[in-house]
Amino acid sequence: MLDKIIRGIIALIGVLLGYGVVASLRTFDVIQLTANGWMNLVLYLGVSFIFGIIFFLLSQKIMNFGRKVIQFLETELQKVPAYDIALGSVGLIVGLVIAYLLSQPFYKLEIPYLGVAISIVLYILFGYLGIKVPTRKKEDFTSAVGNIRKGFKKDKLAMDCKSCPKVLDTSVIIDGRIADICKAGFIEGPLVIPEFVLEELQHIADSSDTLKRNRGRRGLDILNKIQKELDIEVIIHDKKFDDVKEVDSKLLKLTKLLKGKILTNDYNLNKVAEVQGIEVLNINELANAVKPVVLPGEEMVVQVIKDGKESGQGLAYLDDGTMIVVESGKKHIGETIDVLVTSVLQTSAGRMIFAKPKTIIDKAV
Repeated sequence: MLDKIIRGIIALIGVLLGYGVVASLRTFDVIQLTANGWMNLVLYLGVSFIFGIIFFLLSQKIMNFGRKVIQFLETELQKVPAYDIALGSVGLIVGLVIAYLLSQPFYKLEIPYLGVAISIVLYILFGYLGIKVPTRKKEDFTSAVGNIRKGFKKDKLAMDCKSCPKVLDTSVIIDGRIADICKAGFIEGPLVIPEFVLEELQHIADSSDTLKRNRGRRGLDILNKIQKELDIEVIIHDKKFDDVKEVDSKLLKLTKLLKGKILTNDYNLNKVAEVQGIEVLNINELANAVKPVVLPGEEMVVQVIKDGKESGQGLAYLDDGTMIVVESGKKHIGETIDVLVTSVLQTSAGRMIFAKPKTIIDKAV
């Protein structure tokens, strides 16, 4: 059915072409039409009918030729990367637009056929250049587009970082390390301190328990230090959430409302926030991440402080609080000795290093 439709279209094209041939010959005075209208009509219809029959008879060969051309083009296009095709298409459109703009002045010169001839040359020239130049310089175009995209991403990332509020909970304020982290520039503002967190700090600072009272007062001192000494934006948020009793639940709701992140070192709050899809910045995780990496076989100089749980063990500590278990180190308590790291154990509570005194290893060797 489709072949019959196509053959009919080809025959119709032949009819139109025949009509066009007669019209062209008349325009150029190659043939003179008679005054008799019927004769003119017969001439037009006859030539058109003849061309239609010819094209209809040749339609099968034309269709076969068209299929071969399409198959050839498909085969060749499959060899060309899709990126080159897209780049060449864009270049072709740009080249044709340039050719169109350059050819317009020549039509205004009113010189017969000059505008058409120059237009053909310009269209061929700039169409060819529009395809070839971008495809041959595709690496330059790719790098240029990549640089632009990286620039946009950097700008967007910078805007996101600066505009993303960090909500502080009570534990991270009392901890105190947040001030030093902000001073070092690892955290950018704004820092959001909810009023209900301030109220909780005040209650802790007014506690009858000496330890709690000291912790609460230290938290208030840390807040004053951040506000007065550091160049960072601090926002006191007055949202109450009277329908919620728990401070942690209020923190989670406020963080969702602000589309921000929670700054904490509370393990349980960290897990609940992760379940609810809230981003968390955990100070303890940061502290563990910046601890120096120790590998088995490395030598260290430590001071044995006390004995360990197992018989004969001694305990030492690094400056960041990492515990070192020294085998046969009990007899070196109070001494500074050279040790050799035997293994490193990473736990949820932190990192533990196991070592032996170097003197024992040297004797064994």
